[in-house]
Amino acid sequence: MLHTVPHPSKKRAAALLSLSAVAAALASPVVAAPAPAPAPAPAPAAAAALRWSGCATPRYPTLQCASLKVPLDHDRPAGRQISLALTRVPHTAATSQGPLLVNPGGPGGSGRTLAGFVASALPKDVAAQYDVIGFDPRGVGRSEPALDCGAGHFKPVRPDSVPLDPATEQANLERVRSFAESCQTKHADVLPYVGTVSAARDLEVLRTALGAERLSYFGYSYGTYLGAVYARLHPDRVHRLVLDSVVDPGGVWYEDNLAQDQAFDARHKSFLAWVAQYDATYHLGTDPAAVEERWYAMRTALRSAPAGGKVGPAELEDTYMPGGYYNGYWPALAEAFAAYAVREDPKPLVAAYERFGAVEPSAGNSYSVYTAVQCRDSAWPRDWNTWRADMWRTHAKAPFMTWNNAWYNAPCAFWKTEPLRTPDVTNHDLPPALLFQASEDAATPFEGAVAMHDKLAGSALVVEEGGGNHGVALSGNKCLDEKLAAYLRTGQAADAVCPAQPAPKPATATRAVPPSAGGAALHGLLGFRG
Repeated sequence: MLHTVPHPSKKRAAALLSLSAVAAALASPVVAAPAPAPAPAPAPAAAAALRWSGCATPRYPTLQCASLKVPLDHDRPAGRQISLALTRVPHTAATSQGPLLVNPGGPGGSGRTLAGFVASALPKDVAAQYDVIGFDPRGVGRSEPALDCGAGHFKPVRPDSVPLDPATEQANLERVRSFAESCQTKHADVLPYVGTVSAARDLEVLRTALGAERLSYFGYSYGTYLGAVYARLHPDRVHRLVLDSVVDPGGVWYEDNLAQDQAFDARHKSFLAWVAQYDATYHLGTDPAAVEERWYAMRTALRSAPAGGKVGPAELEDTYMPGGYYNGYWPALAEAFAAYAVREDPKPLVAAYERFGAVEPSAGNSYSVYTAVQCRDSAWPRDWNTWRADMWRTHAKAPFMTWNNAWYNAPCAFWKTEPLRTPDVTNHDLPPALLFQASEDAATPFEGAVAMHDKLAGSALVVEEGGGNHGVALSGNKCLDEKLAAYLRTGQAADAVCPAQPAPKPATATRAVPPSAGGAALHGLLGFRG
């Protein structure tokens, strides 16, 4: 049965005063009973002390780097070893609260730069108490081996994501099947060990190597699920746990993606309503529905004549999807839309695609890990008829990205590595955790945060009411940032509601991301799709 997520209520703040009631009403249904939590791994053998060396950058002058050996197969700790790339900003206070591991999500996101960002964005007295540790999870970035399954998988112009005829559907199926087969050919020896549970067990090896009795963890997006799985494996090893933009643990991963489709469509409509609000700037109309019609007319036109020979319908969706993650991009996206639809100038649209939608060489690695983790973590439908029926049903309600998202995840329909059962992250043995969530977040809809809050006994949920960005702590909202700092200082937190930051205003010629949007630096590190 299709898992649907209604658009979040604008009056949610009042309901949040009684979160237990909200949890009962809104927690997403679990389609299949999750497996019990995996048995904790035996304590790792005494790991060699990490050797940190300076790798300073102008922005992060105290950054250090190291690498860590971990077993490819944690059930065979003496077998083949792989390496994780690490960064650290050391504590400076006389008394340390230990390591604070940070993760930007994905799966497939590199966390090495995030350490420097978090250490510099936290209040100085808080950052001084922690060794802020960034890491590339197994398979990612500078960790070895790094996955890279299919060069050119996103090369433009791709077939239209919406399969209006059998030939288009077949062309897309051939693309995703080829990617899955390439992964199997290149990385068959590694794929059974690339998944969230293996990555969580890596964190325990890292804790041992750091010589820390307990660790703290701060994860965004997919990083919230990784943190929750680690906490379920080793609740007695958690000092602080911060989860921002929270994955619904009951929908991993097929159901969560269907929920995203509807939430992103609602967020795209919010963007188009914002464009209508500024008709004096963009001249696309004052009626949001009419502006939406013009956006889809642009999409139709690009099917037969891709802009600049690069931007067809699929690439257009790739370009505008980041606006669902961060409204600071709305002015640039609106300008590209207006240039094409009003002035018949495709160049700004091509530039927007190259900035927001085009896949950089490093993205081949991140997408390969994304796919490997998602396909391994849980069972996906193997019958393409199931996908087809679910996607058309969802597309009828949410046409913006349903099919685009389907093809992004469709290699899992052809994945050779057997899936695992998803662990139950319910946890009654943790110290209080702190969750952050924007009420209108598209990538991880609000209901997922409520479900996770309900599973983590004693946790606190801080909601950015009316906010739609994905990743909200350390993005410039003073109310949220103060609650994060207080929690990291003391471990104390309570349910709360913070007002959202103001929506952006149209950009001037000299400023691509208005200061009112906030969070540009953070969202550059978090990336998209996870």
